[in-house]
Amino acid sequence: MTQLALVIDLNVCVGCHACATSCKEWNSGGGAGPLTDQNPYGKDPSGTFFNRVQTYEVGEFPATETVHFPKSCLHCEDPPCVPVCPTGASYKRAEDGIVLVDYDKCIGCKYCAWACPYGAREIDEQQQVMKKCTLCVDRIYDTQLPESERKPACVMACPTNARLFGDVHDPESNVSLAIRERGGYALMPEWETKPANQYLPRKPNPAVAAGSNPAPVDPRSIDGAYTPAPSSAAKS
Repeated sequence: MTQLALVIDLNVCVGCHACATSCKEWNSGGGAGPLTDQNPYGKDPSGTFFNRVQTYEVGEFPATETVHFPKSCLHCEDPPCVPVCPTGASYKRAEDGIVLVDYDKCIGCKYCAWACPYGAREIDEQQQVMKKCTLCVDRIYDTQLPESERKPACVMACPTNARLFGDVHDPESNVSLAIRERGGYALMPEWETKPANQYLPRKPNPAVAAGSNPAPVDPRSIDGAYTPAPSSAAKS
């Protein structure tokens, strides 16, 4: 079975947020919109994002490094958000493994947000339905686009090519090759959700002074790196 997914190279992600802004722009219209930001800059900000970039500083001075860590729905092969949905609004497609939400069925109960260990579900305050990354399903199958552009908006926008897109079940795909060659890993495998999206680890930073090189940074060792980000769903 095909399983479309993203593979994110943490070694070249520069934290520019191009993925987050392009995702917001593309998905603010069409079937996913409007992805409202009713109070984006206040004390208790509200806003719906499919992709967020978290930044951490790791190590001890002078051997410190900055790690940029993009997070979105991981399109798990065993998604915990699907069975808890009382209306069947959350579902996983058999043909490509993408996890989606049927807005016509969603009642905004937030059960999926509570079930997701990655904090990937958010409620749109205007439509009062739960939303999440769709892997730009409306782009990747759009035959009116050139084949080279039938990729998620975040992949198209990344200036360092830190985001790869493909079928992780195809051993010869670009994503599968990257995972094998670079030691790609899944986020929080202990939850046994089998995330489809994976990450490529960082390499040692040669710019750090000789004799003080830190060990290669693995975001799995960062305190709080895998704590689900507070979302509007969690704060409601």
